[in-house]
Amino acid sequence: MNKIRNRNLRKTLTTLCCLLVIGLPGYGQKLPKKDEILQQLRLANNYFMEKWPDAGKTIITNKERPANIWTRAVYYEGLMALYTIDADKRYHNYATQWGEKHQWAPARDLFTRNADNQCCGQTYIDLYRLDKQAIQIKAIKDNIDAMVNSDQVNDWDWIDAIQMAMPIFVKLGVTYNEPKYFDKMYALYAYTKYKEGGNGLYNPEDKLWWRDKDFVPPYKEPNGEDCYWARGNGWVIAALVRVLDELPKSDAHYQEYLTDLTNMLAALAPLQRKDGFWNVSLHDPTHFGGKEATGTALFTYGMAWAINKGLVDKKVYLPIVTKAWKALSKESLHKNGFLGYVQGTGKEPKDGQPVTYTSKPDFEDYGLGCFLLAGTEVYRLIIH
Repeated sequence: MNKIRNRNLRKTLTTLCCLLVIGLPGYGQKLPKKDEILQQLRLANNYFMEKWPDAGKTIITNKERPANIWTRAVYYEGLMALYTIDADKRYHNYATQWGEKHQWAPARDLFTRNADNQCCGQTYIDLYRLDKQAIQIKAIKDNIDAMVNSDQVNDWDWIDAIQMAMPIFVKLGVTYNEPKYFDKMYALYAYTKYKEGGNGLYNPEDKLWWRDKDFVPPYKEPNGEDCYWARGNGWVIAALVRVLDELPKSDAHYQEYLTDLTNMLAALAPLQRKDGFWNVSLHDPTHFGGKEATGTALFTYGMAWAINKGLVDKKVYLPIVTKAWKALSKESLHKNGFLGYVQGTGKEPKDGQPVTYTSKPDFEDYGLGCFLLAGTEVYRLIIH
């Protein structure tokens, strides 16, 4: 009964948020000028490029890993987004060096169905579109073609995978004008949404996603609520943005993706903290509660993109985005370009802790990628 009451209350609060958000304290602030946003993005990116001049250098934390794993691939997603508003040849060269040093192959194995290891293909395809070098796209296309030509659809059994691989399918479909990639993409997405873990990882009541089968009910957070991890839901937001940005509107499932995105954004709006961030646990702010930059950046990315595309009410979402960007650029971004409040790798609120202004996550790259994706879309808000 308490759970039902909580959900009804949350629905009411969501509606009130959409109606009253522009009247709340702190929501009268404005976005900075576009030049200031660009300088913030450059500062954060230069910090990383100077720290990692060799794009092929392996990553060593608790063990040694190749430099084209998912964490680094997310950074390059952000870098390629930055390149669209700041056409610095260094960015193109840095991304090209990264691809060349990994022979334009997926991470770890030449053939893989693992979304984490395929994520680098997003940037490979982006570079192929610019340079038209067949080697840039061959290996990732071979991997995805193998998936398209099989009946298996249960590969994405954790929601992070949706962001890591789903955009690759839409990019290949658009690049080759071949709908089979769109069809397979939906089959994989639908399995994760409706079937994985029993009844799917998406909760249509709360409009949010459980990270994987380990977190579907009866699993509960300490306060009795379902566990919705911020960054995991952020990955889904990013995936839907990147798919909708390219998918033809004539596709049979375009509207479903759009509805999922806008429903998620509406569910996230009232969960924003007063300081502009979101907690790592979206429905339990007492479970490792506090500022967290990666989920916040991904939500900002989705909301800013949706505003730019005219898909949501600007009067409702612009104040939320403005407050979030102020939090990211003023409280997370250090003067030297380092990003604070980045939760380390994991799959739930307790992982990658502590999350503080000065704490260093086990990997610095994916947090920067999220920041660059968000900042690029916020920049576009200024120039519209």
